[in-house]
Amino acid sequence: RVVGGTDVMPGSGAWAGIASIRCVWKPPISVHVCGGTLVSAKWLLTAAHCFSNITNPISEWAIVLGATSLGQSGPDVEVRRIKRLIIHEKYVPGLEYNDVALLELDRAVRCRSSIQTACLPGPSVKVSELRNCYVAGWGDRIVKSSGRDILQQAKVQVVDNQLCNSSEWLHGYIYDFHVCAGQGGVGTCQGDSGGPLVCQDKRAGFFWQIGVTSWGVGCARPKRPAVSSSTQYYYNWIRTTMG
Repeated sequence: RVVGGTDVMPGSGAWAGIASIRCVWKPPISVHVCGGTLVSAKWLLTAAHCFSNITNPISEWAIVLGATSLGQSGPDVEVRRIKRLIIHEKYVPGLEYNDVALLELDRAVRCRSSIQTACLPGPSVKVSELRNCYVAGWGDRIVKSSGRDILQQAKVQVVDNQLCNSSEWLHGYIYDFHVCAGQGGVGTCQGDSGGPLVCQDKRAGFFWQIGVTSWGVGCARPKRPAVSSSTQYYYNWIRTTMG
């Protein structure tokens, strides 16, 4: 879950691309394992480690889009199956290097107010200058269709990689492909893996997705920010893989 977060109301713009990845989809029972974001009508971006220890075929999994609570159904919500899972070819389990994956959906999704594609920063975007950064997620939840498990969001501070990699922080574990964000009492926790870290554009009101939540030491501890995979670093891989 997101620690120190608040409920997200339906139609909140920054999160319209967020998806819930379920490893079991037998309504009314389903099991949320990770977050993800829609990056085109047919592709979802998430973390590779979400698929490390899977025990059932990916054909039984489902992607739920347009919902802010996990038990939600109705006209705003779309469910898709996974046609193809592509894990980064240099992903290293355990060390979580290159912790990104793309899911091709079985059918394209029609965008609307509750379902939008995320904006990924290309090479020209000055990510270090972005402010107003947020994380969101549902956390570890087994879903019964009561509709109470509401998406949580929290404002976080992006920490410069040099500081994040220093001796008192996450010494030696941070690379160019990482983004660190969080602060004591606020940040992502288990179950928010694969979900987005977004920051607001300086001039326009929209949000860039700058990270895919990857790992952390404990939950929301001081000098232990959550670590995300940098979408700018993987921008070309994402574009090329989607074709």
